[in-house]
Amino acid sequence: MDAHISTTPARARTDVPTHGLPPAPRRITPEAVRRLGLTLTAGTVAWATSVFLFGTVNDGFEERVGDLTGLAFQLGVFALLTVQIRTLATGVSRVSRIMLKVELVLLGLASLWSLLHGVLPDPAQDHVALAILDAFWPLSMLGMMIIGVKLAVAGRWRGPLRWWPLIAESWGVVTVPLFILVGEDSARWVGGGHLLLGYATLGVLLALRPALVIPRD
Repeated sequence: MDAHISTTPARARTDVPTHGLPPAPRRITPEAVRRLGLTLTAGTVAWATSVFLFGTVNDGFEERVGDLTGLAFQLGVFALLTVQIRTLATGVSRVSRIMLKVELVLLGLASLWSLLHGVLPDPAQDHVALAILDAFWPLSMLGMMIIGVKLAVAGRWRGPLRWWPLIAESWGVVTVPLFILVGEDSARWVGGGHLLLGYATLGVLLALRPALVIPRD
């Protein structure tokens, strides 16, 4: 009886579960990173200008300008989060990916407060629902600070863009205690300046050096 030796290569198995593997990030082009970076810079400059002119504690027209330019800043942070999500900036683990999605929810609720507080009539601004939404402003900034730390540790972003988010996202840690210590008049200059140094510069770096955040893997 003749012996036959098969040379057919083994087929890949399709019955192996893949739910434990992180999904490949959606590809993002350098042009998209540049656009999103400039969106972050534009929104940040708008809010920083309002902070310089009117501070953060005011009433009437100045308060509404602060709310709506704050919303422009938050839209810029959404652009930053888009880059972070598309590049798996905080790491490839499930927890690292979930933390960015949680921040999207926090920032979305904070942005809703900015919009409603900026356009609703004065009596409606004191509604209890808006008071609840207002709490998501500091929570969203705290979330961005945690993301900045995780991003630096993960090391998927390179060069200055590995560390600059940590500088930018320390805004609340720097300005809120200063506001308590020295008051609004002095703290607004530090707060506005920190926005320009941190988030606005981060957007410029993304526009100039997009290759530093696009994954190598």
